[in-house]
Amino acid sequence: MSTMALASLFSPGRLGAVLAKEFVQMRRDRITFAMMLVVPIVQLLLFGYAINNDPKGLPAAVLALGQDRYTRSVVAALEVSGYYRFAKRPESAAEAQSLMARGAISFLVTIPSDFGMRVERGDEPRILVEADATDPAASSNAVGALQTIASRALTRALGTEELKREQSESALSFVIHRRYNPEGITQYNIVPGLLGVILQMTMVMMTAMALTREIERGTMENLLAMPATPGEIMLGKVLPYLAVGSIQVAVVLSAAKLLFGVPFLGSLGLLLTSVTIFVLALVLLGYTISTMARTQLQAMQLTFFFFLPSLLLSGFMFPYAGMPLWAQWLGEIFPLTHFLRVVRAIMLKGADLGDIGLEVFYLSIFVPLYAGIALLRFRSTLD
Repeated sequence: MSTMALASLFSPGRLGAVLAKEFVQMRRDRITFAMMLVVPIVQLLLFGYAINNDPKGLPAAVLALGQDRYTRSVVAALEVSGYYRFAKRPESAAEAQSLMARGAISFLVTIPSDFGMRVERGDEPRILVEADATDPAASSNAVGALQTIASRALTRALGTEELKREQSESALSFVIHRRYNPEGITQYNIVPGLLGVILQMTMVMMTAMALTREIERGTMENLLAMPATPGEIMLGKVLPYLAVGSIQVAVVLSAAKLLFGVPFLGSLGLLLTSVTIFVLALVLLGYTISTMARTQLQAMQLTFFFFLPSLLLSGFMFPYAGMPLWAQWLGEIFPLTHFLRVVRAIMLKGADLGDIGLEVFYLSIFVPLYAGIALLRFRSTLD
């Protein structure tokens, strides 16, 4: 085959020109190029540092009705173990129950007033431990370590060999009460959370692609020519997706009740109000993303970039309390984190507005925040 024939089949010069063109295109598409670099780094950091299947430092409260040395020894041993962090010291049982209903604590350890006397008599000393079992994975290891931790502490606290022998005949026992999900059914935790995940995945992406689709098709010019303000255009774009979100909510809640038997203990009105706020925040977030993207591909990439850390840091896939403090602070900036607390508290705990009012308030902040950013970035003319 002649040299000219080979050149017609393959030319290093032509290949080099195509490669140069592609590198120039990649340099111009800064969002795609940044995604290729940032997403692997984010995944490594989150999975390497933030995710922990054996959560430690879980928020707990102790209701000690006695102040003897055995009580102090058991509480100290539980805290030193690393599983429990006694940040709350309620003064009454009612205050302790309110803390658990609000989700402020994961465990409530109640030590009776006659605990020390029972230890010295070898009369089956018992401690009540109430665990928030709405997330069984978060509490299982901590509950499993209770017996070993406290028994060793009690043995060290006994003063004489005779008392140690008496204690061996009547060991310390725990009464474990798994609140809100006594059977430890995983679906009770996952299915309400799926409501937030499904809404976030669909609402943000569909809304984000709505405006970029207008730009790609050239119909954005018609919208800009209309005597409509940026706020009116934004509302016209996002309100239809509230109707789509309501259909998804009805489907998920019906499936949760009929297929999975998830209990529904709270107010339906409070739940629907919270869902409406959450969906409105999501569609405004999607609209904000659409003001940053120039193509539907970029809109999808930005949506994925938001969705990944939100899913991992919200407490849906991994226990929120088991993450390091910096990861918990980062998780607070995502609407899904607050919505999961609200929906699980309403459905599984029967929480009222007094219990979850702060979380609903935090969720509401995202609505004006995203709306303001979207309006500031809205392009009144095409570039």
